[in-house]
Amino acid sequence: MASDIVLPGQPIPLPKGPVPQIGRGIYERDSQLRASLVGVPRFEGSSLVISRVRPQPPAPNSVVLGSITRLSPLQALLSITVVDGVPLPPGEEFTGVIRSQDVRATEKDKVRIGDCFRGGDVVRGIVISLGDARSYFVTTARNDLGVIFATSEAGATMEPVSWQEMRCPRTGKVEKRKCAKPEGVP
Repeated sequence: MASDIVLPGQPIPLPKGPVPQIGRGIYERDSQLRASLVGVPRFEGSSLVISRVRPQPPAPNSVVLGSITRLSPLQALLSITVVDGVPLPPGEEFTGVIRSQDVRATEKDKVRIGDCFRGGDVVRGIVISLGDARSYFVTTARNDLGVIFATSEAGATMEPVSWQEMRCPRTGKVEKRKCAKPEGVP
């Protein structure tokens, strides 16, 4: 069994052999074991249990997900909701700042924040430092970092067409974004 995080209601893959005893964080429905907690299934003796994954505050080199809450000409504010793959409890978001010099690795002086992000965009980034007392400095200066989800003015989920553009499937309109390279694409 891998150490993959499961979500509540998600089926738990079982190894070959006898069905283990049900422990805390697990229930049975339709003859299938399912998770009742966010966590990693593991064995404690002959019982299969789920240990809660405790969220940690961001640290340098943490991969974070969040949504853009505010834009200015020099920076974008990010409401961080996931740290290293672990969702934070509701109401416990952290604030990240993406400065214009931290958007891309090249041509840093030509970056316009309004051409890279819009309010509500979901962004994947890496914490580069703790910043000031209120926020963390976040970078998107790698191919796999940037906007991973955006909504167009027409309300449709946009599709990336290049590393700096996304298209609305409903209207065909192209908008500028700093797109993240999708996972699993060579």
